[in-house]
Amino acid sequence: MSNALALRGRSGPPGPPPSEPRSVTLQFEDNALLPLLYGEHDRHLARIEQRCGVRLASRGNRLTISGTGERTEMAEQVLRGLWRQLERGQSLSASEVEAAIRMAEGEAEQDPRLPLQDIPQIRTRRGAIAARTPAQSAYMESLARHEMVFGVGPAGTGKTYLAVAQGVALLQAGRVDRIVLSRPAVEAGERLGFLPGDMKEKVDPYLRPLYDALHDMLPAEQVARRLAAGEIEIAPLAFMRGRTLAHCFAILDEAQNTTAAQMKMFLTRMGEGTRMAITGDPSQVDLPPGQKSGLVEAISILRDVPGIGFTHFDERDVVRHPLVGRIVTAYGRAESGRSSRPPQGAGRAAGKELDVAGK
Repeated sequence: MSNALALRGRSGPPGPPPSEPRSVTLQFEDNALLPLLYGEHDRHLARIEQRCGVRLASRGNRLTISGTGERTEMAEQVLRGLWRQLERGQSLSASEVEAAIRMAEGEAEQDPRLPLQDIPQIRTRRGAIAARTPAQSAYMESLARHEMVFGVGPAGTGKTYLAVAQGVALLQAGRVDRIVLSRPAVEAGERLGFLPGDMKEKVDPYLRPLYDALHDMLPAEQVARRLAAGEIEIAPLAFMRGRTLAHCFAILDEAQNTTAAQMKMFLTRMGEGTRMAITGDPSQVDLPPGQKSGLVEAISILRDVPGIGFTHFDERDVVRHPLVGRIVTAYGRAESGRSSRPPQGAGRAAGKELDVAGK
């Protein structure tokens, strides 16, 4: 526990059951950090109250949490985590508050994807990147431990961003010689037509999300220099055939749009000293109708292969605008409803068969 944060009301007999009211008081020693913790017009406290279902009352450098036992404990964990961030000199925005709440919710639900007590981080020279959900925590741990990792789930969960961050961290630490970023060149329901320019200019529209992630972690001039030197390579998947990727961190993004043959081809490019991250969302396949996704097949085939890590994200892990998570949930319900309904006309056909049998 931090020396700058004292806890009152913990001594004596065990606390009340989780469903009964409980009150805990935190005392903060560094008054200069309190406005940052509370947020402008106490908006951080208001958000914690709303999401955790507790009441917060501040007086001087003391903050009292009131609610049911489990809710009080969750809010306490959120506040402790945010205070540690401030002590480390990190900034605190609404997104960091949301992240701390999601992490606390994961622990409250005993989420098996969150084996760590503290939020893990990927450290680059541009700064530390911390997990914002239990699945991100498990994903970051898997990226550190396994040579090949699959990150699977809906858009906005940080699959590609964290994989790029891990690649940049390994490159800067000298543990790999280069980063190779690849995507299949498949349009998302549109036809881009003939694109002018050289090969780089033709494929850049498909690879823009990877460039965006790189520029978040490296200065623009360093990205340009490393691209020119070949330390960062961005190429469409079709150009991988026949190559051996050695001493690099290779990322295959939008892997749901690979065919079975393309996926096998990419996975078997792995050479000495190479690590791979494969990311995708099986619910957004843009392949022609009837063509099976290579990502879906690979997950099924490789599930029990030692040395390969799998992290599955869901709508709880969306870290974009909160509305994105609700949109993903709504689409998931709609898909489930469609799959559970019988095909149109099936009921009428069954009825006719019964009538014939009756006659």
